[in-house]
Amino acid sequence: MVEKNYVVIKCGGSVFEQLPPSFYQDIVEIQKQGEWQPIIVHGGGPLISKLLEQTGVETSFVNGLRVTTNEVLDVVEMALSGSLNKEIVRNIAEADGKAFGLSGVDGHLLKAQPVKTTDPLGFVGEVTAVNTALIESLVEQNLVPVISPIGMDETGQRYNINADMAASAVAQSLGAKLCFISDIPGIYEEENGEKHIFHQLNEKQINQLIEKEVIFGGMIPKVNSAISALHKNVVEVSIVDGLEPNGLLQFMQGKEIGTRISLDKGAANYA
Repeated sequence: MVEKNYVVIKCGGSVFEQLPPSFYQDIVEIQKQGEWQPIIVHGGGPLISKLLEQTGVETSFVNGLRVTTNEVLDVVEMALSGSLNKEIVRNIAEADGKAFGLSGVDGHLLKAQPVKTTDPLGFVGEVTAVNTALIESLVEQNLVPVISPIGMDETGQRYNINADMAASAVAQSLGAKLCFISDIPGIYEEENGEKHIFHQLNEKQINQLIEKEVIFGGMIPKVNSAISALHKNVVEVSIVDGLEPNGLLQFMQGKEIGTRISLDKGAANYA
């Protein structure tokens, strides 16, 4: 089997609804060019919240993670593995590509265990193993795997997995690039109303930007998980604006789009 270079592309639920058709055309074009094989891992928070409200299933959050009962899991699985997953597959088909949608439950793709926390989160999980052979078999059939982050343990118990964590686990298992699709142009600093984008950052520079509070709020756990992933077999982590037409394709071609995070390379290049 030919050795593949993988790029794991993580799409959150909020940005997913805004993605232009060119985003899916970029995915198809990246695969056709042959140097990189795309894999999509997606979230779906807004749709999950909407369906929970419609069905009258109560839910709450602890430190940003949704407390997940089996009843909540039924709705999460319906939203992620059903509606959103197949919508992404259809969008890739409309862009003249071929995708295969599956969840971490299918073929024991994502083996999970309860996330380590003192908070009572119910069936919120973390990935302990990835069935890379299943991903590789789909890729050999010229398909783009589209993965929803529901995992399962040996007993058949399902777990709701944070999509960032699931994407990171898949990237680690394949020694892949990890690309977070966002609705911002990357990590940036504002001066006099202008955004100066950092196109290349390393671990030391990330920590300095956190100290200066240039990186703050919800971006802190994202960049910390990026650094953690880089220490565990991930080649590069990046944040790319999915709303910029053909931004993903240009990024994969090496253009200065978004922010690339690596362990030791690079200076804090401005846009």
